[in-house]
Amino acid sequence: MKKGTIYSWGAAIVIFLVLMIVTPTIPQSQAYHDFADQRSFFGIPNALNVVSNFPFLIIGLLGLVLCYYPDDYFRFSLRGERLGWTCFFVGVTAVGFGSSYYHLHPDDARLVWDRLPMTIAFTSIMAIFVIERIDERKGTYSILPLLLAGIVSILYWRFFDDLRPYALVQFVPCIAIPLMAILLPPMYTHSTYWLCALGFYLLAKVEEAADKPIYSWTHHILSGHSVKHLCAAMVPVFLTLMLAKRTVQTERISLYKTWKRSKGKGSEEESLECTYSNVATEDTR
Repeated sequence: MKKGTIYSWGAAIVIFLVLMIVTPTIPQSQAYHDFADQRSFFGIPNALNVVSNFPFLIIGLLGLVLCYYPDDYFRFSLRGERLGWTCFFVGVTAVGFGSSYYHLHPDDARLVWDRLPMTIAFTSIMAIFVIERIDERKGTYSILPLLLAGIVSILYWRFFDDLRPYALVQFVPCIAIPLMAILLPPMYTHSTYWLCALGFYLLAKVEEAADKPIYSWTHHILSGHSVKHLCAAMVPVFLTLMLAKRTVQTERISLYKTWKRSKGKGSEEESLECTYSNVATEDTR
């Protein structure tokens, strides 16, 4: 292992330990389980919060199939990509089961099976970004450590009633992924799909926080949490579309540089139009 890699891991561990020392514990609030829509339909308790997880199951299974059949449908060209995306779609599929199981009878014990699949999906995405945009070898070797870090964060919360490591596992990808998507040059086309997926994820978090107000605004038809599930399911939908449409880029340019070039061209065209409009014309007789 190179010195730079050792220093990076060392710095990350030190920062994590400092945060654990200087920040207070974050216990799981029991009010979290008190969702707005608790109606039962056809004998299913909290029915809409349960069945709204169905899209995760569909898109997760579809993504898993397309990772392997038809052969090379997603056109993986880097070592570790197929493994990373397989872990991601396994996580998405498991969300369909785990979140439904939790919402049948919400409590801390069942919440583990809701959060564990999501953590697998988050950490897999981090590894995929490292593989594609930083270093193929390091990214491949980071899949297992990142997955273990996510699992440990869940276990730490469950045994010590402290959400800090889990919050970090959720927070870091929310910052790192958009930054990497914008600043680091991609190997493939259709990188803007990453930002679309992020937009739906952030919208889902807003809807989750506004669970009861949305339930009231819709006259008790839909709750914010049910809509949150549907919005969050759009994340793997956009990423699957990206995988299906993308091709290897001939010239690797980051989204930031692409936007900068477009802006520069726009300014240049405006300047040319201005110059043209100032040219004097002869009066025709």
